[in-house]
Amino acid sequence: MDVNEIVAQLHARLEHDTRVNHHLDRIAVRCDGDVVVLSGEVSTIAAKKLALEAVARLEGVDGIVDRLHVMPAEPMGDGAIADHLQRSLMGDTAFGFCEIRRSTGTSNTAARSEGPAQYPYIEFRVVDGVVTLDGEVPSLTHKRLAGVLAWWVPGARDVVNGLGVDPPEQDSDGEILDALRIVHEKDPFIDPAQIRASCSNAVVTLEGAVGSDEERAVAEADAWALFAVDDVINGIQVLTQPPRGARRSLGGARR
Repeated sequence: MDVNEIVAQLHARLEHDTRVNHHLDRIAVRCDGDVVVLSGEVSTIAAKKLALEAVARLEGVDGIVDRLHVMPAEPMGDGAIADHLQRSLMGDTAFGFCEIRRSTGTSNTAARSEGPAQYPYIEFRVVDGVVTLDGEVPSLTHKRLAGVLAWWVPGARDVVNGLGVDPPEQDSDGEILDALRIVHEKDPFIDPAQIRASCSNAVVTLEGAVGSDEERAVAEADAWALFAVDDVINGIQVLTQPPRGARRSLGGARR
């Protein structure tokens, strides 16, 4: 395919999408035969996934190489990102039975024990702000939650979730919703009681009413951070007064 044609079609698909910041998002396109390579930096996970989905729908595209990165919420070195993620994984009760292993270059540092990894385990590495997750976990929910915890690290520029699931599970909209419910429960910046979610064909729809634009944005960002979510429709309303019993928002929205 012609690069200029792909760029024109990509811009046409994203031109009126308010979830894409056309002043900040910089997407470079090149072709290697019928494989399209996307690179550059975008402002949010939503912009990254929307660009990938838009190209995937173009006729004549046989494959996509994803080299898009997300602007970090704050600058952090690889060591600081790894420290943050290691604390998050080891401090989360969902991974209390997992061995957490931190890989640096060609040598591995086990967070809990030395020697060969024991199932279940998560091994991660950080290179230029890109977090790669490997290992074996017992469910798709664990795989998704580990990915979200990696995205929650302020300096993360991308998350490559290569975690295997053993025993294998068939993915479904219900599996996505189960993971989203857990993520929303764990997120201190939102009140999950005020949010309703549904999912159809990997497209998440959010409804409800919250007390601030920030809380609305955080709820959506959490859904985008889930592995295998293709789109998020945010129908959450923002009230001028927080709903009775709502928890106080603790800070700004994630990406």
